[in-house]
Amino acid sequence: MDTWSGKPSNETLEYLLKRRSVKADDLVEPGPSEEQLSEILTAASRVPDHGKVVPFYHLVFQGDARKHAGDVFGEVYSKNNPEAEGVQVERERNRFMRVPLVVGLVMRMRKSKKPLWEQLMTVGAASQNLVLAANAHGYGVQWLTEWYAYDEAVKAKLGISENDAVAGFFYIGTAPEGVQEERERPDLNKIVTHWGPQTPIKKGDEYHMDKFDFPETDVSVVKRS
Repeated sequence: MDTWSGKPSNETLEYLLKRRSVKADDLVEPGPSEEQLSEILTAASRVPDHGKVVPFYHLVFQGDARKHAGDVFGEVYSKNNPEAEGVQVERERNRFMRVPLVVGLVMRMRKSKKPLWEQLMTVGAASQNLVLAANAHGYGVQWLTEWYAYDEAVKAKLGISENDAVAGFFYIGTAPEGVQEERERPDLNKIVTHWGPQTPIKKGDEYHMDKFDFPETDVSVVKRS
């Protein structure tokens, strides 16, 4: 396989400039073939990864697996919300049935001298690569978490370890024809600074916390593979 660190591709640039999510409720059959799915997951795994620790794994929900996962959602939702009506429980049970394919991407921090922050960044890169690879195969994608991504009972029933975290569930299917509704995008004039010693930095909106809630890490090594 040929590899490169840079190669002109107007088509790739167009994907990046026009990429947008498609609502899961709007996605329909068909979904990716097995070969396409393998390529999507391969692309998702080909990301900068300091130390080559691979701090993630994938869960693929197809066919009946979507229904079985939905049974877990319905069961846990009912326990969490005993007052819920049947229609509400059924809605939760059918979450994964909305689309042909759902891929869960789970963060699993590896034992490493590399900073936790960098492992998290790798997971984010894997997530975006998954989205773009699915788009490149002609499919729409919505990256969601929703309540069941954070529920410990759901995680346990799906086989996700207590110390792991769901980065997202990626709903993949065929998008409807026509132009998708665009949303407001970041204004580069508010967030881009051509740095200089005396240049005021454009930082966008004010941050609402005192600091990022991450443990102290050794950030002396910043080079990525």
